[in-house]
Amino acid sequence: MMNRLVRLLLSVSAGLMLSLSWLGFPGWILFAAFLPLLLIDDYYVNNPVRRGSFHFWCYSAVAFLTWNIMTTWWIIHATPIGAFLAIVANSLLMSLFFLLGHLIRTRSRKTTGYLAIAALWLSFEMAHYHWDIEWPWLNLGNGFANNPALVQWYEYTGVLGGSLWIWMVNILLYFFLKRLAAKTDIQRVMISGATLLMTIFLPLLVSFLLYRSYIEKPDPRKVLIIQPNIDPYSETHSEGALNDKLLRYIRITESHIHSGTDYIVGPETVFEQDWNEAKLPDYPAIRRLQKLTKEGGNSSLIIGASTYRFYNDMDKVPQTARHTHDGKYYDVFNTAIFTDSAGNIQTYHKSILVSGVEKMPFRKYLKFLDSFIINLGGTTGSLGKQPEPENFTTGNGDRIAPAICYESVFGEYLARFVRKGAHAIFIITNDGWWKNTPGYRQHFSFARLRAIETRRSIVRSANTGISGIINQRGDVVLSSRWWVEDALEGSFNLNNQITFYVRYGDYIGRISVLISVLLLIKSITERILKTKNRTNSNCVKPR
Repeated sequence: MMNRLVRLLLSVSAGLMLSLSWLGFPGWILFAAFLPLLLIDDYYVNNPVRRGSFHFWCYSAVAFLTWNIMTTWWIIHATPIGAFLAIVANSLLMSLFFLLGHLIRTRSRKTTGYLAIAALWLSFEMAHYHWDIEWPWLNLGNGFANNPALVQWYEYTGVLGGSLWIWMVNILLYFFLKRLAAKTDIQRVMISGATLLMTIFLPLLVSFLLYRSYIEKPDPRKVLIIQPNIDPYSETHSEGALNDKLLRYIRITESHIHSGTDYIVGPETVFEQDWNEAKLPDYPAIRRLQKLTKEGGNSSLIIGASTYRFYNDMDKVPQTARHTHDGKYYDVFNTAIFTDSAGNIQTYHKSILVSGVEKMPFRKYLKFLDSFIINLGGTTGSLGKQPEPENFTTGNGDRIAPAICYESVFGEYLARFVRKGAHAIFIITNDGWWKNTPGYRQHFSFARLRAIETRRSIVRSANTGISGIINQRGDVVLSSRWWVEDALEGSFNLNNQITFYVRYGDYIGRISVLISVLLLIKSITERILKTKNRTNSNCVKPR
C-alpha cells in the first residue's frame, strides 16, 4: 500500500527531477522525471477512493509547484508579485491538464488513457505559445537546450518534438518497469524493453548523424557585439544618465570597430528616451550611431530603444494606445532600430510582450489594471506591438530577423521571420534584471534551439548576461562572461534554406490539440451513455 508520505515524497521527487535540466544538468534526466507521478496515477486508478481525483490533483500540484519554484524563482528580482503569479498560475495549469489526462485514464483503456495524458500536456504547451499569458519557458523540449547534439532533428519537429519524445520514453519506461516488477511473461518484458531502447536510441542516432553531416554553406559576415553591462537596478533615467549610456556605448564600439565590420549590434533598450519615430533622423544620438557605421566601412547597426508613434485620424487605433491631454492617440514600443552608413532607418516593434511586465493579459477585460504594469524599460502601462514579424533589409540584400528578448523563446514565431526570407537571427536582450541566477543562462540556451529549428546563425547582444554567436548546429561559437563590459568580434554565416519545421511550424502541437479534443469528446460521451444505461437499468422492475 502506498501511504500518504510515500505519495508526497514521490510528487516532490518528480518536481526535483523535472527541474534539473533547467539548472544545468543533462536533458536525458527528463526521460524518467514523470515516473513518480505515473506511479501515483496508477495507484488512484487501481485503488478507487473517495475524492481520489482531488487527492491526485493535489499531489501533481505539489510536483509542478516544486518544478516552477526551482527553475523560475529568479523572476522575483524584477517583480515579486509577478513571480508569485507566474509560479502559482503555471503550476495550477499544469496540474489541471494532468488531472484531465488522469480522469480520462480512469474511464478508458490503458493505452488510450496514457495517450490522453501526453496529448493534453502537449496541448497545454501549444497553448502557452498562443494565449494571452504566454509562458513556454518550461515546455519539456526546452530541457535539451544545453545538449544540442541530442536534438538536431528539431529542424523537423521543433521543441514540441522533444516534449513528445520525453513523454514517450517516460510511458514506455513505466510499462517496462511495471512488467519487470510483476514478473510477467519474459517475452512481453523483452518486447517492452526493446521498444523502449528503440524509442531512446533511434532519435539519438538520427541526431548524431545530422550533427556530424550538417555543414554550413560559407557566406560569412563580420559582426561586432557590444555588451555595455549597465546595471538596470541602479541606473537612472535623467537626461544626463541617458547621455552617459550613449557615450559609453560609443566608447566601447569605437575602441573595437575596424574597417570590414558588416554589423554592429547593441542590446535591448540601450536608449530609453522614448524617441518619436517620426523624428528619428533628427535625433543627435541617431546621427552619432550612423557615424559609427561609417567608421566600420559600410556597417549596419542594430540596437534597442524605447520609441513612440502618434496615430492620425485615418489610422486604426489599437487597444494599447494611450492619449494625450489634447486627445491625440499614441503607442509606446520596445523597439529594435536598424540604421546604416547611408542613413537608412528601419524599426521593428516587439510583438510578444511579457505578461504582467510589458502588457496586461486579457486587457479587454482588465484595462483598469494598466497602471500596475511594470515595464522593464522604464514606462508603465501596456506597450504597443507589431502584428506581423518584419525583417531588416541591408543595402546588399541581407535580411536579418530582429528578435527582442522574450521572443527568442517562441520557435514558430521566429520561423515566420525565416519564411519571410531572414538569413540570420539577431537577438537583443537585457538579462540584467534576473541578476546572477539560472534565468539568464536558461534564456541564452534557448537560442541554441532556435538555431537548430531554423538552421540560422544566431547573433545575441545582451546588456549583460551572455552575448555571443551560435552556429546553425546550435554550438556556441563565441560568448561573453556574466556582468562584464565587453565587445565581441566574430563572424557568422548566412543561410537561405528552409527547414521542415520552418515550413510547417508546430504541427505536433496542432495534432495534439485535435487528439485531445477527440479524446475528451469520447470520454464525455462514454460517461453520458454509461449514466443513461444505469438509469434505464434501475427503471426496469422485476415481474
